[in-house]
Amino acid sequence: MAPLLARRALLATVLGSAGRRRHPRHHAPAAARPSSGAGGEAEAEGPSRATAMLRHLLLKLRATGPVTVAEYMREALTNPGQGYYTRRGGIGESGDFITSPEISQVFGELIGLWCISEWIATGKPQAFQLVELGPGRGTLTDDMLRVFNQLPSVLSKCDVSVHLVEVSPKLSEIQALTLTGGKVQSNPEDKSAYMKGISKTGLPIFWYRDIQDVPPGYSFYLAHEFFDALPIHKFQRTEKGWREVLVDIDPEVPDQLRFVLSPSSTPATENFIQPEETRDHVEVCPEAGVIVQRLACRIEKDGGAALVADYGHDGTKTDTFRGFRNHKLHDVLTAPGTADLTADVDFSYLRKMTQGRTATLGPIKQREFLKNMGIDLRLQVLLQNSGDTATHEQLLHSYDMLMNPKKMGDCFHFFALLPHHRLVRPDKKHKPESKSPLLPVAGFAELLLQ
Repeated sequence: MAPLLARRALLATVLGSAGRRRHPRHHAPAAARPSSGAGGEAEAEGPSRATAMLRHLLLKLRATGPVTVAEYMREALTNPGQGYYTRRGGIGESGDFITSPEISQVFGELIGLWCISEWIATGKPQAFQLVELGPGRGTLTDDMLRVFNQLPSVLSKCDVSVHLVEVSPKLSEIQALTLTGGKVQSNPEDKSAYMKGISKTGLPIFWYRDIQDVPPGYSFYLAHEFFDALPIHKFQRTEKGWREVLVDIDPEVPDQLRFVLSPSSTPATENFIQPEETRDHVEVCPEAGVIVQRLACRIEKDGGAALVADYGHDGTKTDTFRGFRNHKLHDVLTAPGTADLTADVDFSYLRKMTQGRTATLGPIKQREFLKNMGIDLRLQVLLQNSGDTATHEQLLHSYDMLMNPKKMGDCFHFFALLPHHRLVRPDKKHKPESKSPLLPVAGFAELLLQ
């Protein structure tokens, strides 16, 4: 079957299937981690967690002086003893924020379709790795694997494996329960993967602490709400030039923190501010740049693609650093370690950091991407097969959360890295008549199922 016909067939098969409906997912009525606003009142804090992390930071600041926002975020989120992600990681209704896969199974199904669509478009390699960075509770991967399992004839001759990059011991336990039913084992003989198991659908799954530990090979890399939690540096333009925003102890309230400006230029100021910058306040995430470079190098060498889904901008926004606790905005300097800290992703920076090794697509708004992937057709099929009013209403409510421009539809974006040859066909001088049209990239162009 021709690649275009094969891709249309699988899209029609999955979008039109009744699927295995899970129990409806309940979630907070507000949008997940809104894309603007850096204020908000802090919630009441429990004494132990807040005090332990704050005491640690106060001792550090008294010993070394002010620290960068990046260092503050790294401590507050991933400190081995009291970091938010290592100890808490509150995803879901009972946590601090909600993500698209937790809202609707359709989201993960469409991402699964995207991977298979690109796999077909690039000639159906004999094996591919599904690699997710920061997999949360494992919900997205779980939904994708269910789609893979619905297409046994398509993937029967392909060796599929799952590779999760996760630093949080607590979240990796939740992922293992979601994906394998808890049937995992530690992997001491392998210095790269710290845990392994078999998915409920029979695929091997491995856990890593760093993307560099993931084996090379044709892979689809997913980063859903991953880059927004990486540490950022903040800079402010002043009459004396650019100054870095730092975190220090408030001298008037010795057990509280405050923002200050560096007295002079810092190494980060010299390296990360571009001469052509026109904004007065800039946020830069060097760690995101390093990871994108690694992804671009892997895709350039081994093929595959990377799909980034996050809230962000194309080099236009300024101050987006904010915190979330119990689904509400939270002061980023209050009770560190008890709240999620996040900042909008600068997609123009990610594009620049590929250094031309790969082609890029997007950012495109979430509602446009999902519409191109066939979410409307999928919703209609699920509604027709919903047997009760509660499920019917839940499906409509979830769809509204994902697609409404005032909720997630416009503030979340999709961005892709692909090999250059995926978008530009090499010139065939000898047999120009053998050229076949390049397949459109799913999600970034409307796909017709006729």
